Amino acid sequence: MLKPFKKWLGGTSEEATRSGLSGIDLNNVPEHVAIIMDGNGRWARQRGLPRVAGHHSGMKNVKKITMAANGLGIKALTMYAFSTENWKRPKEEVEFLMKLPQEFFPLEINELIANNVRIRMTGWSEGLPDYTLNAIEDAIERTKENDGLILNFALNYGSRKEMLSGVQDIIRDVQSGKLQAQELTEERFSQYLLTSDLPDPDLLIRTSGELRISNFLLWQLAYSELWFTEAYWPEFTEELFYQAIAEYQRRARRYGGV
Repeated sequence: MLKPFKKWLGGTSEEATRSGLSGIDLNNVPEHVAIIMDGNGRWARQRGLPRVAGHHSGMKNVKKITMAANGLGIKALTMYAFSTENWKRPKEEVEFLMKLPQEFFPLEINELIANNVRIRMTGWSEGLPDYTLNAIEDAIERTKENDGLILNFALNYGSRKEMLSGVQDIIRDVQSGKLQAQELTEERFSQYLLTSDLPDPDLLIRTSGELRISNFLLWQLAYSELWFTEAYWPEFTEELFYQAIAEYQRRARRYGGV
């Protein structure tokens, strides 16, 4: 499968304009993009379908956007798949969501491997069914040698829990003498988070028109650019993704400076 930007670089300027790539500087793409994949249920309801049909369609969209990000040279893509608060949803819906990795990875893993994508997970394994963990761990194992785009699923993840867990680990290290209180810096604190091996997101995308962060990467998003769209996740296209990247490139990131 050709990477999207290579395809359009070989096409006409009109095709590139339609794809949304004509406004993108391939030398200035974000290193890490995070996405809140929202609106599956509302997308389904508008079509007279059960909520789980929206989740199924949303699952199919993951690979499409992953390939678009990979084609641009983005290094990490974190997708908010299931939060620590999502356990409050109806049991049948939660069970359906837990079974999606079983379906997604066998269908897509070979293409992900062929495109040098590496799978990882950010979140807590406790409480996840064995069949969910087995599917994810198998995908992680099969892609561990890849050194291209990191496709990171935030699963059973909540940022407040992450930070509290990090603070507890810091307290234990201070009490044991492993860490001195004066040694605690922003950089050191980041090492106690689940994303310590990833750069902070440069860009956050949220679909469905909601203007919230929803307990997602609260520390890591401190200086991220935010981009919102009315489109529900199942209808979020590569063209919209490219629009988000182009908008990111038009912004000036000052990190508190002038």
